Amino acid sequence: MTAATAISLSQTAKTFPDGTRALEPLDLKIEGGETLVLLGPSGCGKTTLLRLIAGLETPDPGGSILFNDNDVTPLPIEKRNVGMVFQSYALFPNMSVRQNIGYGLRVRRMPDNESRKRTDEMLEMMQITQLADRTIDQLSGGQRQRVALARAIAVRPQVLLLDEPLTALDALLRERLRVDIDALLRSLGTTAVYVTHDQAEAMALGDRIVVMDHGKVEQIGTAQDIYFKPKTAFVADFIGTMNRLPLAFTDGVAHIQDTPIPEANNLPSNAREVLFRPEEIEIVEAHDAHFKGRVETAFFLGDRNRLVVSGVGADLLSIDVGPRVVIGVGDELPFRLRVDALMPSI
Repeated sequence: MTAATAISLSQTAKTFPDGTRALEPLDLKIEGGETLVLLGPSGCGKTTLLRLIAGLETPDPGGSILFNDNDVTPLPIEKRNVGMVFQSYALFPNMSVRQNIGYGLRVRRMPDNESRKRTDEMLEMMQITQLADRTIDQLSGGQRQRVALARAIAVRPQVLLLDEPLTALDALLRERLRVDIDALLRSLGTTAVYVTHDQAEAMALGDRIVVMDHGKVEQIGTAQDIYFKPKTAFVADFIGTMNRLPLAFTDGVAHIQDTPIPEANNLPSNAREVLFRPEEIEIVEAHDAHFKGRVETAFFLGDRNRLVVSGVGADLLSIDVGPRVVIGVGDELPFRLRVDALMPSI
């Protein structure tokens, strides 16, 4: 079995002819067999980075892209042996499902019997054998995306590149295909780079996540790293929901929102705020509370209730409680922070 392809980018940047700097110089190493997710808002540079890896764009002078030890910087996409899956599917409407999947094999002049066998394997892997003879306009969005995935991996690419492949699908179908794609990538062991602006998708699929903003890398890490240990204010606010409360030290004792909390004394004395997630504050008995707050809004989200609470800090707080807890708007409730989960201001 051939070892999976590692990717190395060195001082890779992209400036378009009109002077727009889409990507600042970056160094990035992607391990062979890793699924790396590029996450960020629209215009952050993630698709430009993907297109550079694919060979659809050329980096600025001085940048280089290596597949293993091979410099592919000057090579176009057709010479890099990469598979691509797009949001728009990019399927051929005049061909059947089987013909679409086998297209890349025919271009590579694979013998007919081998091509048919490989195509049958892809149909079975993607659970679309029964659709083999249908045309593309007879398929649902989810079925089309499965065909696009099958076509991309049929040629056994060194690297699989996916550009927001689930964005056009409804929420339930996205959830199902997310699970299928994760299982597929694990079974193939192929190096994959996946672009998305969806945090849940990134956390579900990525071995590591690259969080980007304005053409720069803000943080690289596992889902747990970027959620629990954000390194910049952008990451803290972009990933999930983050609450903030003022922090001060008086006579060596930590005070959060003017409430003395000695158990928070392990926080840096120069920090001016603490950050915490909605699940890190809970409703308790009044004698155990750090604060009281007033419920302004309560949203039932199925697996939890999301409360919007005033009266604790200058800004409203988002607090998650269990789905069966009965809460009313206007309720005054006692809350306690999970102090070991607090993050100092970034």
